[in-house]
Amino acid sequence: MAGTSLRRRRSGGHSGKALRQGGAVIEQMPWRIPRNTDRPTEPLTEEGVAAIHDGAMRILEEIGIEFLNDEAVAILKQAGCTVDGHTVRMGRDFVMEMLAKAPSSFAITPRNPDRRVTIGDGHMLFINVSSPPNYWDLHSGKVPGTRAQCRDLLKLTQYFNCIHIAGGYPVEPVDVHPSVRHLDVLFDKLTLTDKVAHAYSLGRERVEDVMEMVRIAGGLSHDEFEATPRMYTNINSTSPLKHDIPMLDGWMRCVRRGQAVVVTPFTLAGAMAPVTMAGAVAQSLAEALCAIALAQYIRPGAPCVLGTFTSNVDMKSGAPAFGTPEYMRATQMTGQMARFYGLPLRASGSCAANVPDGQAMWETSNALWSAVQAGAHMVYHAAGWLEGGLIASPEKFIMDCEMLQQIQRYFDPSLVATTPDDIALEAIREVGSDGHFFGCAHTQERYATAFYQPFLSDWRNYESWSLDGASWTVERAHRVFKEIVNGFEAPPMEEDIREELEAFVERRKAEGGAPTDF
Repeated sequence: MAGTSLRRRRSGGHSGKALRQGGAVIEQMPWRIPRNTDRPTEPLTEEGVAAIHDGAMRILEEIGIEFLNDEAVAILKQAGCTVDGHTVRMGRDFVMEMLAKAPSSFAITPRNPDRRVTIGDGHMLFINVSSPPNYWDLHSGKVPGTRAQCRDLLKLTQYFNCIHIAGGYPVEPVDVHPSVRHLDVLFDKLTLTDKVAHAYSLGRERVEDVMEMVRIAGGLSHDEFEATPRMYTNINSTSPLKHDIPMLDGWMRCVRRGQAVVVTPFTLAGAMAPVTMAGAVAQSLAEALCAIALAQYIRPGAPCVLGTFTSNVDMKSGAPAFGTPEYMRATQMTGQMARFYGLPLRASGSCAANVPDGQAMWETSNALWSAVQAGAHMVYHAAGWLEGGLIASPEKFIMDCEMLQQIQRYFDPSLVATTPDDIALEAIREVGSDGHFFGCAHTQERYATAFYQPFLSDWRNYESWSLDGASWTVERAHRVFKEIVNGFEAPPMEEDIREELEAFVERRKAEGGAPTDF
């Protein structure tokens, strides 16, 4: 039995060691995890940090959070929290004692160990769009998501080296019944990608099925699976001040089995949170920290991430807005508070635009750079998000990856190197005051890698661009998308592991999958 475990661990883990992404449709940057070496933007004074912390703690102590999950309530009551029905109040000493047990960084190892990622410690990970019910591309327009479209977006997730984690369903395949949707999508995810996978915490069956499928895909024993994080889940509080039943159920199951957990309140200022950024951030922290305290009480040292998704609404219509100045400041403020608590931070790329146009890109750029400024370690929805999360778009995915590569290049240590060769005095002496640097030896030795080279941007002048068909960015992105998916090669998987995955999926489908009310 030990020999079987070793063989399967090696075949399931190293099967994708070559990091194949399919054909070389574009010249992209190699797989690597960027490190954010910049000083974070910290808009709060020391007194401001103390005030927001005190506000979050007073929410937990005086107002309380509604935990609709009876098991969670019982655990917190055992921990000494004050319980009134489903409303739980917890003292700041308890909260801070629990937070002190949480690691400031941890690793997650998927079926391909070369795709191992570290959450925290200055690393910055980008994650594909997750959960939109609709799909948009240049030819289809806005349509309900399908499994085929979900598969195409998973292929982009695998292909692009700047995407480090395969998050939730990149589009909801509404053509697959919800009772078995998780089985089909996770099978696709685990066979089309070899990156860290996500599980939705929507009740016992879904999260348990995903954990078992990740275990099988990695060729792991149950003990090996639980010894170190192999996957993760993300839950959202139901703002204001509420945690629901199924998400907490899945959260606790992942915690008990040693898997990573992220909690991200979705606090829209002016709607589900106070209209002021300080009030919205304080409420968001209260909603997140109580769940992390629960995790640490269940399993001290559980790998937890504090998530921020605080933005504002359009006060004229009530519609969510993203990539706004308020969104950026809330992200930076939450990053400052995450460092105060010693927790890794999750942020998001997002926009409210309906198509991949200028609005989509400036809002997404604001969101992504605020994640950089905040010192975020995980960036959800970094590629492909439209219409406030209601649309996933492959063209937007491609366009976002151009931005993500530029952020990675921004952190390349070579850009700020100061060796004598970088100061380049001899080159300056050679060129003098009446020459140019195009032909000097210093340039000739470095020109091929000196600057970021885009795969999507068009740097030609108007006349050259026009003569070549006058192709707009979204049209170029659509062509790249089609070439990638048409030439895609899935990362290798041992046949016995694939067969075991298929058998598990078929058995769980025969058993009915996850219960639904329709």
